[in-house]
Amino acid sequence: MLFEPRSGRLAAWGNALLAGLVSPDEAAMSIVGEDAVHRVAGLPGEAGPVGLTLALGRMRALGVTGLRVALPAPGHPLGLSGPPEFNARALEAEEAVVAVGAALGLVPEVHEAGPAGDVHVEVVWHCLPVREAPPADVPSLGEAERELAEALREATVVLTRLDVAGSGPVAEAALSAYRARAQASGEVLAPGYPARAVRVLSLAQRVDLMVSLACEKGHGGAVAASEMAARAEALRPVERVARRALVAAYNAPVEERERG
Repeated sequence: MLFEPRSGRLAAWGNALLAGLVSPDEAAMSIVGEDAVHRVAGLPGEAGPVGLTLALGRMRALGVTGLRVALPAPGHPLGLSGPPEFNARALEAEEAVVAVGAALGLVPEVHEAGPAGDVHVEVVWHCLPVREAPPADVPSLGEAERELAEALREATVVLTRLDVAGSGPVAEAALSAYRARAQASGEVLAPGYPARAVRVLSLAQRVDLMVSLACEKGHGGAVAASEMAARAEALRPVERVARRALVAAYNAPVEERERG
C-alpha cells in the first residue's frame, strides 16, 4: 500500500481548506506535493477536467463540508460505502476520497512519464457518485491507537523471527527521510488536526513501512515457498491494522465533528 497516500493529502488539506484554515492555493500546492499536476474530471457543473483550486471551490459550492479517506484492499472495503461501481474503481486504485455533505467520491488515476530519476507524474481525480452511508470498518482514533501498539509489537516479532533483511535500520532511515520532508513543509498533517491524529498517523506509517520493506527486500531468511507464505500470512493482519489507523487519522476532523 502507499506509505503517504495521495488520498490522505487531498483529504487532509481539503479539510483544512473547508474549515477556513488555509487558502485554496496553499491547499492545492500541498495536495500536489512532488507530483507535476493534479486535475479533477467529472465534477458536476464542469465540462472537462479542472485544476485543484477550482475543483475544491466547486465542491464547497456543491455542499461538501468534509472529506474522508478510503484505503480498500481485496476482501476489506475500508472506508467505502458504495455503490459497487465506485467501490470497484477505488479498489483498483487502492485508495479514494469520499465527500461529506454531497454524494461524491474521488478516485485517482496516476500517469507517469520520463526516464528513471526524472519521472513526470500527473494525477487525474475521477469524480463519481457515491452512496451516502456510514463508511466500512473505520475505527475511532482511540481504537486505532490501541490496535497499532499491539500491531507494532507483533510486526517486530514476526520480522525478527522470519529474518527479514533491512527491517530495522532501513525502516528507520526511510521513516526519518519522510519525517524530514514533513518538517520541511511545517506539517505532518494539515492545520486543524488534533495531536492524537498526528500521533496515530506517525505510528501507522511506521508499522506500514515495516510491512512494505518486508515485501520489497527480497525474501530475507525465508527461502522456502512455505516460509514466504507464512511471512505474508503473518503480516497481513498487521498491514490491515495500519491501513485502518491511517484512515482514522486522516478522517479525524470529520469524525470528531459528527460525534459532536
